[in-house]
Amino acid sequence: MLMKILSRILTFISCLVLASCSGENDQAFPIPNQQQNPQPETPVIYKYMALGDSYTIGQSVCETCRFPAQLKTALETNPNVTVNLDIIAQTGWTTTNLKNAINTQNPANDYDLVTLLIGVNNQYQNKPFSLYEQQFPELVDKAIALARGDKSNVIVVSIPDYRYTPYGNGLLNPETVSQEIDQYNAFAENYCAQNNITFVNITDITRLGLDQPELVANDGLHPSETAYSRFVDRILPIALAVIND
Repeated sequence: MLMKILSRILTFISCLVLASCSGENDQAFPIPNQQQNPQPETPVIYKYMALGDSYTIGQSVCETCRFPAQLKTALETNPNVTVNLDIIAQTGWTTTNLKNAINTQNPANDYDLVTLLIGVNNQYQNKPFSLYEQQFPELVDKAIALARGDKSNVIVVSIPDYRYTPYGNGLLNPETVSQEIDQYNAFAENYCAQNNITFVNITDITRLGLDQPELVANDGLHPSETAYSRFVDRILPIALAVIND
């Protein structure tokens, strides 16, 4: 009888010891809370239209070297951003050519960003300046329409000065080229200022072409990839503000 009582007492003590150990283990090794993995950011797609001439299509440089393509790449530095780039531009186009091409192609009016760089061939082909005065505002209006009707989504880029290239420097009166391009750019800049449209001046970059030959493409006339990258340095902060608005 005594043995049975002792056995029960020992069993009871063993249970208490096990329960105590279990409680200590629970405190020493708490079960961590299950945390959900953060959700990935939703990809964002922007549409960018570049309007212009040889300076937009990138005559004599690779497709990824022209300034619209470099701008697209810079905007896509954020891994969640994709930029779909469309270009309406050809070497030799005047304002008339660009205007007709836009009307023919009739792109959708749903672009998040539109750049416009046009006029050098009006000057080079000795078109009346009055033609630029008439058609540049029309092209700006078309750019705004393409940019969802929002002029804050439009960036006008100044005309480069080809006088500061081997080709331009060899012309009979190279100084006249610079004077006339100044006239075109002054009209465009003043029009943009009066209508609250962003105007980016890159002409001074191209006027370094004779002192810095790396800014001129192999054809001796158009900007190089390096020159276009400097264009983008000035355009990018504005373009980022446009797409992040």
